[in-house]
Amino acid sequence: MSKVYLIAEVAQAHDGSLGTAHAYIDSLAKTGVNAVKFQVHLAEAESSRHEPFRIKFSSQDATRMDYWSRTAFEAHQWAELKQHCEFRKMDFIASPFSNTAVELLENLDVKQYKVGSGEVSNLLLLDRLAQTGKPLILSSGMSSMQELDEAVRFLKSKNVSLSLLQCTSFYPTLPGRWGLNMMQEYRTRYQIPVGFSDHSGQIFACLSAAAQGAEIVEFHVVFHKDMFGPDTSSSITIEETALLVKGVREIGLDLQNPVDKNNLEELRNVKSIFEKSLAINKDLRAGHVITFGDLEGKKPSGMGIPARSYGTVLGLRLTRDMEKWAFLKEDDLI
Repeated sequence: MSKVYLIAEVAQAHDGSLGTAHAYIDSLAKTGVNAVKFQVHLAEAESSRHEPFRIKFSSQDATRMDYWSRTAFEAHQWAELKQHCEFRKMDFIASPFSNTAVELLENLDVKQYKVGSGEVSNLLLLDRLAQTGKPLILSSGMSSMQELDEAVRFLKSKNVSLSLLQCTSFYPTLPGRWGLNMMQEYRTRYQIPVGFSDHSGQIFACLSAAAQGAEIVEFHVVFHKDMFGPDTSSSITIEETALLVKGVREIGLDLQNPVDKNNLEELRNVKSIFEKSLAINKDLRAGHVITFGDLEGKKPSGMGIPARSYGTVLGLRLTRDMEKWAFLKEDDLI
């Protein structure tokens, strides 16, 4: 398995503060993630006053459109964030939610795009993204198989380099709804790289996804789980991110180095210490017929007859007197 590509999604956790967005980049650079992802919402291009809140978390924003407007950045600010990511040796990834946002990001020369779950059926946006010639990471969160079939077929017809992430659009996504079984389904069905986009708010789903061969793992991050915002309950902290990265990297290392149980050369010394040889558990006289109750296994191995061969000595007679706890050797028996 190739190294898992880890995407930490800040999304709107910055709440419109450019300084906070930059602080996320600096903090995430210390964790070892491969990429930082933001969402580019241009209120007038993607929304209207009719859009409802997914959850009504904000008393300062009368409508969802107001929220998008308040938390948006200008083009030059997005350029600064991208430059900061690159300076910190991380990829800058963005999810556009309108063709206008794609234009903004194309002017920044982003290298790849993430398509949010709600945009899978938006073929207008998918067409514009395909025109960029950039790789796309598609999230499956609220899509049926029929909708995914259509989107994947559409993008493949335009020769898009495509990856697909299993995702569940519950916030947070509880165990039993992660849907990790779908990764193999997508891999077989579409013959493209697959991964996992997490909304659980914990590290366990992502670790499990990595252990099941995810090539991309994406998750929401937040400085603190009491912070303001719609995705807080679905996010992990910076400290948890560092732990997740460590776990995923160690899982990846293990998957790349399968154990061969037919080759135990490296365990030869410790094996000899822990394995046992046959001994007697009482004083016995010459001529005694060995029974199961006379035997014990004692460390180390190599002191005579292996404990695994106890059956071969049952019913044999001792050739000499033996003291309690003495090791049995082949010449002690006839």
